[in-house]
Amino acid sequence: MSLWRILATACLAAAVLWPGRAVAVDCATESFEGQRYTLCRVDAAREDLRTFLRDPEGQPWGQFSTLESALAPQGLTLAFAMNAGMYHADRAPVGHYVEDGREEMRVVPNPSPGNFGLLPNGILCIRDRRAEVIETRAFLASRPDCRFATQSGPMLVIDGALHPRFLPDSTSRYVRNGVGASADGRRLVFAISEQPVTFHEFGRLFRDGLKLPQALYFDGNVSRLYAPAIGRADPGRTMGPIVGVVQPAG
Repeated sequence: MSLWRILATACLAAAVLWPGRAVAVDCATESFEGQRYTLCRVDAAREDLRTFLRDPEGQPWGQFSTLESALAPQGLTLAFAMNAGMYHADRAPVGHYVEDGREEMRVVPNPSPGNFGLLPNGILCIRDRRAEVIETRAFLASRPDCRFATQSGPMLVIDGALHPRFLPDSTSRYVRNGVGASADGRRLVFAISEQPVTFHEFGRLFRDGLKLPQALYFDGNVSRLYAPAIGRADPGRTMGPIVGVVQPAG
């Protein structure tokens, strides 16, 4: 059975388990090349996908539960959320960050130590009815108008090719998370590994398993997922940028 047929079957089962609740994001845990991943699919043309960083007092949300509690008085809830890019000790984003049209951090195009600066890196750009993963140099050339954006690195897949620095025989393994996007900007797949994987293995998931031409790495080791439809709310240290889908509560 194909990966997508298994995923669709699992998502249908989740909908049956939650009667009366609209499932805005399809999440399921499946296998690819002997590794297990939890995948959450988002239709950017239909869903309210946003980035989140700070509360009204300027403090980082830090935890999924804090953000969920703040949305409740507005009659909203998180259908899905994930940590979304690297951050400094004070939880400020390392790279480009935009929230509801307001830029907090500029684009960082230069190489630097660590995974973020392992060029090419990229930006998740969320616009009206579409969202794209764009390599940073291409982003600077086109300057798209992003309502929400977060920069991270490295890119996992660039125009259908794996990042040139990824090694098939690498021994560097971490629990990793990231996002891939279709060419039309409508289909997004957010993924988190269920055990430590290499960059090469994680990139192949997006390129070969999910057939997505662009994919971006978010983080490793601190990777976390909130997916209430499958009973998942990962605990852990205080986060920086978060990406999530908001929907009406109830």
